[in-house]
Amino acid sequence: MLKITHGATSAEDPQAKRFTSFREIADFLWQNAERMRGAYKPNEYDKVILPLLVARRLDCVLEPSKDKVLVRLEALKGKGLKATDPAVDVALRKLTGVPFYNTSKLDFGRLKGDPNHIAQNLRGYLKAFSANARDILEQFKFDEQITRLDDANLLYQVVGLFAEVDLHPDVVPNHIMGSVFEELIRRFNEKKNEEAGDHYTPREIIRLMVDLLFVEDDAALRRAGIVRTLFDPACGTGGMLSVAEEYLRELNPDARLEVFGQELNPESYGICKSDMIIKGQNPENIARGNSFDQDGHAGRRFDYMLSNPPFGVDWKNVQKTVEAERDGQGFAGRFGAGTPRINDGALLFLQHMVAKMKPVDSKTGEGGSRIAIVFNGSPLFTGDAGSGESEIRRWVLENDWLEAIVALPDQLFYNTGIATYVWVLTNKKPKHRRGKVQLIHAVELFQKMRKSLGNKRNELSTEHIATIARTFGEFRESAISKIFDNEDFGYRRITIERPLRLSFQASPERLERLREERAFAALALSKKKGAAGEKEIDEGRALQESILTALDPLEAKKVYKSRDRFEEELAGALSCAGLSVPAPVKKAILSALGERDESAEVCTDSRGRPEPDVDLRDTENVPLKENVAAYFARDVKPHVPDAWIAGVELRGGEAVVVDESKVKVGYEIPFSRHFYQYKPLRPLAEIESEIHALEKEIQGLLGEVLA
Repeated sequence: MLKITHGATSAEDPQAKRFTSFREIADFLWQNAERMRGAYKPNEYDKVILPLLVARRLDCVLEPSKDKVLVRLEALKGKGLKATDPAVDVALRKLTGVPFYNTSKLDFGRLKGDPNHIAQNLRGYLKAFSANARDILEQFKFDEQITRLDDANLLYQVVGLFAEVDLHPDVVPNHIMGSVFEELIRRFNEKKNEEAGDHYTPREIIRLMVDLLFVEDDAALRRAGIVRTLFDPACGTGGMLSVAEEYLRELNPDARLEVFGQELNPESYGICKSDMIIKGQNPENIARGNSFDQDGHAGRRFDYMLSNPPFGVDWKNVQKTVEAERDGQGFAGRFGAGTPRINDGALLFLQHMVAKMKPVDSKTGEGGSRIAIVFNGSPLFTGDAGSGESEIRRWVLENDWLEAIVALPDQLFYNTGIATYVWVLTNKKPKHRRGKVQLIHAVELFQKMRKSLGNKRNELSTEHIATIARTFGEFRESAISKIFDNEDFGYRRITIERPLRLSFQASPERLERLREERAFAALALSKKKGAAGEKEIDEGRALQESILTALDPLEAKKVYKSRDRFEEELAGALSCAGLSVPAPVKKAILSALGERDESAEVCTDSRGRPEPDVDLRDTENVPLKENVAAYFARDVKPHVPDAWIAGVELRGGEAVVVDESKVKVGYEIPFSRHFYQYKPLRPLAEIESEIHALEKEIQGLLGEVLA
């Protein structure tokens, strides 16, 4: 039997191979997995190793109670109960002392005793696990691998390998077993390379996020017997949950972190639940499904939440459900602030997590939650004022939940090299942070990896993580830290209008344009058929020609600078010709014969107000902290004296909004702009010198070739 020593040396089997670390167990399993080479590619080893590792761990955990379970099961059957009866499930769980059991007479040791029926026996043994444990194993689709291994005459060897490794908790404690599992997952993901980012967030990034989550709660987390909950709505294989648990155990061995998660991908879900069961956590805390339309933890609130949701995830397949919750429940649901564009659901994850924050007791100050989530750059600025993204940012900032955003170096993730950011949110900001947001520019804090893994070429060292966490904790301005008021990211989007100025002329070119106007051309169309229809078409064409003839007196060379004056002349000309034209046709005449002319008079409406020229319409974003009237007077009026603000009246130096639909409040976080440093261009002489040097080098190379 292969054992691991931790503390005292095991004396049970003096011949046993003794492992001194989790990495040695992982190495042993990995090396022996190589025997599958040929039948399996290295990036497929996880299909066999992970489910068998889980099954063997469960086998070892259940070993002490194995015989008792079989005896108890027979007794319950004697009372007329079936193995599937809920009372049997409760009784057997109580007997094992863990939330699972196995009712087969077989175990890994007995499986080795019958090499001729290994596939049949292994299937029977795995099906005898309780439903919750069986659910985990079924996610791996291991039945397919049993057939594949058996056909390659490898099944007995591989099962025998695991039977020789003692994984009982007394030999391999939960935290070491968890490390073995994580190490193997890491190696498998590296082999898959391009797929790694779908399942695995680099450990150093998780450590940074956990540091940011816990740094302000350090004192509370050190209390004896403290119990906290943590949730990841896109938990993947559970890496974030594992690192957070590990960190809290280092901080306070007496503390307990109950972890919860939800995952859509079946394999990742199975791995995550396996990790939970291996570490002694409750696997039933991991839900399956899409967090947006199948909230696996509805009604629950958590102390901490962290996540690295997929970037640019399309949520069209759950659009109806999400929008129904948004419209039907508003802020009583999860998506009351709004919904982002359909091709990027990142901010839906954020709203989902915010909805699960614990309320803060106004009297004691107890309660509250903290969130850390990884985003790409899109949630910082995508969407104009009034859009779903902007409204979600507004909701977060106006509720004073955003504590900090950390800009990470690029090329940190396996499946993307783009810029990424960690957002930190809480509903229990300490007093000195209230109304403030800290931006930390950590893009230069990294070290190059000795070997790239997919797109991951950079990594954070322990020192880099400590620097970022310390910068966050100190909450002061520095070369990499800037502090802003929440309102600094808000703005009012105003619409700048300029008056419509048109001149009119009945020139041949403009009259030809009139023929192409839809309403004018429609006069010649008829909905009737046959001879009657043909007659109506002729009458329509006659009307067209009559209108064109009536316009002749307007003089082709005369330019009318006043629309009112031209309309008077037009009405007189049509009246003299005895014509009464429909309003759409009159509009078509004005459109065809009119052109924008800065020297013309302003066109006004029926109340004498200037009409806006839609082609000259512009927008301005006025910072929330700035007076709109002052901004308009300083930055707009000097350049366009005839402009005005749509929906706003200027009264005594103040801008008064008279039409809310015309003025929208927006929020964006232009992170890079706040840390931009101008770099002067190199002197021209230096550039010329380099060019001359290159020319000489090229001439020298050409001379060698031609010599």
